[in-house]
Amino acid sequence: MEKIGQFVARVFLAQIFLLSGIFKITGYEGTQGYMEAMGVPGMLLPLVIALEIGGGLAIVAGLQTRWVSIALAAFTLAAAAIFHSNLSDQMQMIMFLKNIAITGGFILLAVHGAGGYSLDGRRAQ
Repeated sequence: MEKIGQFVARVFLAQIFLLSGIFKITGYEGTQGYMEAMGVPGMLLPLVIALEIGGGLAIVAGLQTRWVSIALAAFTLAAAAIFHSNLSDQMQMIMFLKNIAITGGFILLAVHGAGGYSLDGRRAQ
């Protein structure tokens, strides 16, 4: 049960990044404009997409989980600070807290690793 639970938790954490990366591709110009409106250079969008999709897939597979978790935790905190910092707006506060919760999940992955059903787990054997 522990190995399955760890795998399911990784899938749940990763799905938001996989979908977000895909949506950024399909809505590239709109996302780029939003980033620029928030003071983030639009030329960073390909890196964001690569991190979200590549990082999401790595988390699902359990590949380099500790390092990828640290990268996604930092990215998620930065996104909270940049895009969801208007805490007087209830929706933005909820989005900010969502990012904090996701960061907590990545910290747990960074500390404990991917678990048994993972590429990291197979290499450790």
